[in-house]
Amino acid sequence: MSHFFKVTDAVAIRVIEMELPETLDIDEFDRLNETMLREFTAIEGRWILDLSKVEYIGSAVLGMIVNIRQHVKNNKGKLVVCGMQPRLSEIFKACSMERLFTIAKTRQEAVKKFT
Repeated sequence: MSHFFKVTDAVAIRVIEMELPETLDIDEFDRLNETMLREFTAIEGRWILDLSKVEYIGSAVLGMIVNIRQHVKNNKGKLVVCGMQPRLSEIFKACSMERLFTIAKTRQEAVKKFT
């Protein structure tokens, strides 16, 4: 378990709730990246990435999220991103990330995307 996220299971869906500081040093990012990729490759299935406690992410974390998406896709799983604050939503739009991801406003709405 990392201090940057927690994992819970909700109705056969794994939920990753991220909570990141505005800045990460390189060592913190490397640990986060390793731990997240290990978590997402540990099992296949349905995933929710809840970003409701994240105010800002930089390009390195955006890249990590794209890698996570690819791991999930390679394992024939599905990933839904939810809970983005307006600032984070604008970052996703500016980087054309909304075309890559299924996005929901709330965790409850994200769960419905799997039905």
